[in-house]
Amino acid sequence: MDVSYPPEAEAFRDRIREFVAEHLPPGWPGPGALPPHEREEFARHWRRALAGAGLVAVSWPTEYGGGGLSPMEQVVLAEEFARAGAPERAENDLLGIDLLGNTLIALGSEAQKRHFLPRILSGEHRWCQGFSEPEAGSDLASVRTRGVLDGDEWVINGHKIWTSAGTTANWIFLLARTDPSAPKHRGLSFLLVPMDQPGVVVRPIVNAAGHSSFSEVFLTDARTSAGNVVGRVGDGWSTAMTLLGFERGSHIATAAIDFGRDLQRLRELARERGVLVDPRIRDGLAWCFSRVQIMRYRGYRGLTRALNGQLPGAEAAITKVIWSEYFRRYTELAVDILGLDALGPQGPGNGGARLVPEAGTPNSPACWMDELLYARAATIYAGSSQIQRNVIGEQLLGLPREPRPEVVG
Repeated sequence: MDVSYPPEAEAFRDRIREFVAEHLPPGWPGPGALPPHEREEFARHWRRALAGAGLVAVSWPTEYGGGGLSPMEQVVLAEEFARAGAPERAENDLLGIDLLGNTLIALGSEAQKRHFLPRILSGEHRWCQGFSEPEAGSDLASVRTRGVLDGDEWVINGHKIWTSAGTTANWIFLLARTDPSAPKHRGLSFLLVPMDQPGVVVRPIVNAAGHSSFSEVFLTDARTSAGNVVGRVGDGWSTAMTLLGFERGSHIATAAIDFGRDLQRLRELARERGVLVDPRIRDGLAWCFSRVQIMRYRGYRGLTRALNGQLPGAEAAITKVIWSEYFRRYTELAVDILGLDALGPQGPGNGGARLVPEAGTPNSPACWMDELLYARAATIYAGSSQIQRNVIGEQLLGLPREPRPEVVG
């Protein structure tokens, strides 16, 4: 198997390395080493530098403001930024560019692409995701939020929960039930809704680590244009599954680099604590190393699919299970290494915690405990590990479907 990159990709890699050398100081430790206010300022500066160099959404078509490059160049960009300890994107770009933007390119109307994509790239539109509800989490198709067409506008009423970026967003993409008489998977529509209106109220949720990464969103007679449906009316489930494929596979390109960097951090922690020779710790580190290599080759597989024009699809569920359960296991191993110090963690934390800790994140007990708490959620959001295994079994392996409660007995 040849996993080398072609000459044009390596030429692009050289360009990215020059950009990194120009915009990051020698010995750059990574944003995780910065105080929170400096980290925020760096993120703003970095996003402007990326935009100025045409390195935001490099694989989007040029007519919508992208770089017009292939997914291979996108992966090269991600690899080099990960190695340099530099973020590939601003915080909201995961929701705006990677998830909604790619979904609009795949399924949106021409008018939607021309209106929304430039505003996503400029940062004018900051997005949050409105899928989960108090009674619809893993069973997403049970959403109760209603959308009723009133002339040339949809009127939306409902309650969303566990909404990422809800406190900073000014737009929300959501699922609403627009045909209550249809089967639950068929009566949904995927709507784009402005949040700067009286009918939208956001309430932050404080998590176990003491941070507020999620929110509740209450919609009371909120309105959006009738044209702000992505895909067909009543076919929002299909649109949402396309978007979730991008979400579940969003770390496929750099997971091995990001988590490999943190594996080195974990190994250093074991050395500092004098437990690197402990067979139990060494066995845990070996397990982590094997999973990093699996993620590496999953990344190559995902890149091959993208180069062949295939959307992530159900295979993204495999990626989600691998990286999220790895995240949980290696933070648990960190607690084993810390021993009693994990009970009264000292030192700097890592701010709001992150999906993958940034380069330069301290090796302190407090930081590892922040990550441990955040990692517990990684196997739940974007579809729990149990749901992902159902997807793998039913859609990839062709196993019998899990019995549904409504048809039992």
